[in-house]
Amino acid sequence: MRLNDKPYYVYILECRDGRLYTGITTDLQRRLSEHNTGKKAARFTRSNPPKMLIAARQVAGRSAALQLEAGLKRCTREKKLRWVEENPVSLQESMQSVRD
Repeated sequence: MRLNDKPYYVYILECRDGRLYTGITTDLQRRLSEHNTGKKAARFTRSNPPKMLIAARQVAGRSAALQLEAGLKRCTREKKLRWVEENPVSLQESMQSVRD
């Protein structure tokens, strides 16, 4: 990663209906807040509100994040859940992601 490159995060949210949402961001807390408030949220999470952040991984740059996100979106639910087991978030991070 070059000095000026921002770190990117690939993350998975579990929605209230049990479905999984995969996305990328440079600021995980800001993006979770956007999903939770509905402002600048993805269309999917506006109609399927997130329950909690279940996985996140920092990657080196936008290209790597987009490639990983695309790969995860092609995976079955079972494969995504295996990825979640390998990339857990702390309890504090997951609790901060719950909508009030």
